[in-house]
Amino acid sequence: MVDGRVANAEERRPKVAGGAAPRLYQQVYEIIAGQVAQGVLPPGRRVTESAIAQQFGISRAPARQALAELEREGFIEKSAGRGYQVSASEPGKAARPAELSHMADEPRLTQLSSWERIYGEVESEIAARCFFAGWRVNEAELARFYDVSRTVARDVVGRLQQRGIVRKDERARWVAPAMTPDHVGELYELRWLLEPVALEKAAPRASPEVLAVMRDHLQSAMDNAAELTGPDLDRLEEELHVILLGHCDNRTLMQAIGLPQALLVAHRFLYQWMPRLFGSEPFLPEHMEIVERLEAGRVGDAAASLRQHLQVSRQRAIDRITRVTREVHPHDLPYLDKLD
Repeated sequence: MVDGRVANAEERRPKVAGGAAPRLYQQVYEIIAGQVAQGVLPPGRRVTESAIAQQFGISRAPARQALAELEREGFIEKSAGRGYQVSASEPGKAARPAELSHMADEPRLTQLSSWERIYGEVESEIAARCFFAGWRVNEAELARFYDVSRTVARDVVGRLQQRGIVRKDERARWVAPAMTPDHVGELYELRWLLEPVALEKAAPRASPEVLAVMRDHLQSAMDNAAELTGPDLDRLEEELHVILLGHCDNRTLMQAIGLPQALLVAHRFLYQWMPRLFGSEPFLPEHMEIVERLEAGRVGDAAASLRQHLQVSRQRAIDRITRVTREVHPHDLPYLDKLD
C-alpha cells in the first residue's frame, strides 16, 4: 500500500557508506511520494522531469532518478504522452487538486551546501565515463561548467576521492582511473576482504524485519526476472552492500569499505545500459543465499557466501564493461580531459 511505503521511507532509504553526499533524488522521491499518498497529487496528474527540476531547483539528473524510483514503487506510471502521471490512488482516499508548480504547501528540500547540489550529477557523469577511459578532472573547468566557485569544485572533488572515484596522480592532479580489468579486480579484491567482516559485525544489529524485506524483494525479482530494469538491480545491490552493511558499527571499517564504492556507482550505469546481459541476473540467488543464512543465524556461512559472491562477480563486471564500451558512446564534458 502507498501509505505503508511512505511510512517506511526513512527505513528504506539507501544509506551510503564512506561519507558520501546525500542524494537529492531521495529527498524529491520522499516529498512526492508523500504528496501522492496524502492526495495532494491526485490520480492522473501529469508529472514531468522538467517540472520536477524547476519545482525543486535541481538539475534534471536527480529529477530523472526520483521519477524512476517513484515509478518503480508504483506512485507514478508512464503517461500516454510525454512524462508520467500519478497512479490510481487507494479507494476512498480524498484527493485535493493541486498543480505541481503551485502547491498549497510549497515543497522545500533540506538546505544543502553548494557542493551537495551538484555532487550527485558530477559523480554520475564521471563514473559513467570511467568505463571508456581514464580522465583528469579540471577543477577550474568544473567550477565554470556549474557556475560555482573553485572552493565548491574542490569540495566536490574531495568527496569523489572519498568514494574512490578520483585520486591524485604523481603530479598531484586529480584523475579518475579507467575501469580496466586490473583496476576492477583490485577493487573487488578489496571488497571481498572487507565486506564479509562488516557483514559479521552488522548481522547482530540487523532486525529480522529488515532481512524479511530483503528476502521478499529478492524473491519478487527472481519471479519477475524478465521485467527487471537497471534501477531495480541497482536498488537490490544497495540493499545488501549499503543498507545491510550499514548496520556495522565499526566506523573505520566502513570508511575503508567506502574506498571501492566506485564499483557500486559504476554498476548503476552498467545495469541501466545492460540490465539483462546474463539473462536472469545471477547475483539474485547469491544475495538470497546470504540473506537466508543470516535469517538462520549462520552468520559465518553468510559471510563466506558474500565473499564467494564478490569473487565471482568480478568477471561478470568485467564482461559488462567490455560490452558497454563497444556499444555506448557518451558525450564529452569540458571539465574532463582524457588520459593517454
